[in-house]
Amino acid sequence: MNDFPLNNCLSEKRKAAGLTQAELGRLTGVTRKTINTIENSVFVPSTVLALKIAGALSCKVENIFQLSD
Repeated sequence: MNDFPLNNCLSEKRKAAGLTQAELGRLTGVTRKTINTIENSVFVPSTVLALKIAGALSCKVENIFQLSD
């Protein structure tokens, strides 16, 4: 169960960009495992990392991450 009030569609956005978890990790300076834990809502990224991810995917942070109700 997700204990964080943050939803994300990172997996969908990453796949649409044609990137693997490892490739996105390299672009953002983190490991594949970090990308995996974000996609599975195990880990909430810092603001800096969220901005790096959005930049790598050429979209806005709010297009990837949303507060849950």
